[in-house]
Amino acid sequence: MQTQVLIIGGGATGTAVARDLALRGVKCILVEKDDINAGASGGNHGLLHSGGRYVSNDQEAARECREEGEIIKKLAPQCIQENGGLFVAVEGDDEKYIADFPEYCNQCDIPVEKIGLKEAREMEPLISEKIIGAYRVQDASVDPFKLSLENINHAQMLGATLLRRTEVTGFEISNKKIKLVHLKNKETGESFTIEPEEVVSASGAWAQHIAGLADIKINMIFSKGSLVITNNRMTKHIINRLRPPSDADIVVPGGVVSIIGTTSTQVDEPDGVYPTVAEVNRIIDESSAMIPVLESIRYIRAFSGVRPLVSSTDSDGGGRNVSRGFVLIDHGEDDVENFTTITSGKLTTFRLMAEKTADLVCQHLGVKKACLTKIEPLPTSDSYEWTEPGLTPREWLRENKTDDIVFCECEMVSKGAIDLIVDSLHKNNERAKLVDIGFRSRLGRGTCQGSFCGARTTGYLYDRDEFRSDEGLHDLKDFFQERWKGVFSILWSDQLIQAELMEAMHCGHFSLEMNDLINKGMK
Repeated sequence: MQTQVLIIGGGATGTAVARDLALRGVKCILVEKDDINAGASGGNHGLLHSGGRYVSNDQEAARECREEGEIIKKLAPQCIQENGGLFVAVEGDDEKYIADFPEYCNQCDIPVEKIGLKEAREMEPLISEKIIGAYRVQDASVDPFKLSLENINHAQMLGATLLRRTEVTGFEISNKKIKLVHLKNKETGESFTIEPEEVVSASGAWAQHIAGLADIKINMIFSKGSLVITNNRMTKHIINRLRPPSDADIVVPGGVVSIIGTTSTQVDEPDGVYPTVAEVNRIIDESSAMIPVLESIRYIRAFSGVRPLVSSTDSDGGGRNVSRGFVLIDHGEDDVENFTTITSGKLTTFRLMAEKTADLVCQHLGVKKACLTKIEPLPTSDSYEWTEPGLTPREWLRENKTDDIVFCECEMVSKGAIDLIVDSLHKNNERAKLVDIGFRSRLGRGTCQGSFCGARTTGYLYDRDEFRSDEGLHDLKDFFQERWKGVFSILWSDQLIQAELMEAMHCGHFSLEMNDLINKGMK
């Protein structure tokens, strides 16, 4: 295979690079070792930053967030919920920081409005009675899965190629250029090569590994962040703790749920991370200072992502002090002239990161066309609308689709939605798996975490001839392993009862081995 640009990594940045280059007429192939948003782009709280979080300690990142947030709201509104945000301080918080916050925001041109404590509690009745300060900002929530899927879909419409579950295994370098890239299809075991003119690593926390294949060192800090998901939406607005960035200081409503986090724990490698019980306890203890009811409500899942932070030193105390700004590296300085790395940064700045990367790559290729993603709206597709929480009930009820069988009752994922997703995968010559459908919809993300819809959807996929023999059983195990990673650390009260029901159904009735699910899920 030959291409002008090979992009490694299918997160928000990699898919946006593909779209940016495709809009400029550049042919590219994007390879992803797992699935779209399998890394940090799918392991975050979905906050479209106003910039307010970084005004005191990283003003460059704050300004970038403000500018890019405005662009994304305008050009990709289908991926955004403009909830608005509140920064609230509670008794014991630094009163000097509270007083200085408006000036910090003004220095970064970030709109901020001081509001009275009574007004804040009227806006958000669940906020603590012990708040001592409140400001309104222009935060929003973003659906990261829809965002990346829409970007890669548009890139493919313009001629780009996507290869999922395809891992880069090596480079062949000659005359200071990568001549061949060796890859392996993780499902079939097939090895093959791609001959690119340029290579872009948008592999996030795996950028260090990819650079190492070219004997290039990047000092990276792997900062794991864990978050928890509530069973119900807790607030109308995004609620931030009014203090310098710390653990468990954000509550982000998204659709019908809320996501609470995050933590920052330095880990040795980005693979195999999962939330621990101690992290979940810390999140609940800290966040309940802002919203006391968080101590006693039901949680349905926890999850983790790894922030790819680049440092000038080999280590840096967990990552809170490292800039959230992005890093673009032209490896010509490392004697590999057609190799570029883009990493770190924020989900909010993904488009800007892609623009700067594409500018550099086009400079190498001699392409003169300017970036269009700053002015061109992101097209939407029916195949990718099902990632939005709460969408299906509205559409299903509005159109009275009584003949459209519902497979997932928690999230109201219907047969029609499954068909659209499966057909979209077929268009890319790919077989549908339960995990793939879960990434592209709300399947298995509700209260029962797939206990009922997993088996129902597997049976339907057999009816569609997607599975043969015992393929569906193995696929169901993979699906539950993914679910289990987010369940084991919140097993108390109602969710523990739910897990016992899942075990009775799938281990007792279907004879799936729970130890196998646990061991594989925790690797």
